[in-house]
Amino acid sequence: MWFREELKMRGKSCFVKNYWTAVAAGAVLLFLNRELFHININQDEVRASLADAFYSMSMFGIGEIFSFFMSGLISIIGFAAILFSLFVKNVVEVGANRVFMENREHRTGFEAIFYGFKSRSYGNVVLVMFLRDLYIALWTLLFLIPGIIKFYEYRMVSYILSENPGMPNQRAFEISRQMMDGQKMAAFMLDLSFIGWKILGALTCGILTVFYVKPYYEAVYAELYAVFRAHAFYTGALTSADLPGYGEADYDYIRR
Repeated sequence: MWFREELKMRGKSCFVKNYWTAVAAGAVLLFLNRELFHININQDEVRASLADAFYSMSMFGIGEIFSFFMSGLISIIGFAAILFSLFVKNVVEVGANRVFMENREHRTGFEAIFYGFKSRSYGNVVLVMFLRDLYIALWTLLFLIPGIIKFYEYRMVSYILSENPGMPNQRAFEISRQMMDGQKMAAFMLDLSFIGWKILGALTCGILTVFYVKPYYEAVYAELYAVFRAHAFYTGALTSADLPGYGEADYDYIRR
């Protein structure tokens, strides 16, 4: 139904025509996913430092207070990170998908990345994305392979929300499953095809990642969603009532 080379050609063409907007959207995703900066921390040194600090505090009789304070601080930071992921990061992901999908049709603006926040269905976006992450995490707890399968099964959920943010979670997951049925391995191979680019990005200290690899990758996945979307419209599985956010489906993509 689709070919990697064609997706990459189209994706590259789309992101290059609106280069700086695509780069900015990709950089935001990298930053929020903590991929932009890599900080290497020696855990043994951290533990040794904390042990020394605890021993010093004990000498002054306030070791228990210090231990209680550190435990509380770590819990607060962890809870804040979860809330940030729920209410900000996931919503930005939906908006970034909107940027790259709109960019297929016209030169969109960077402000589209805030689409999820401006939508009246912000709460639904938060809920559906939370359930997506929860389901993947629970399946990963069983074994790694089921988690990977579920990751690809729900890969299109954020794209679906980017054009219909009010879609109920059951319907969003159902459409994503239908789109990815029989396509998970092909999508996995598509990801593998970017390994060389990611290595080059790492060798350039992330510079190539920011200015080329990430926006290229996101633009290619927007093309993949466009393929699935066009096929669903062609077969009658979906209508504009389900996915009203973008233009007419591109039937040139259909491989019958």
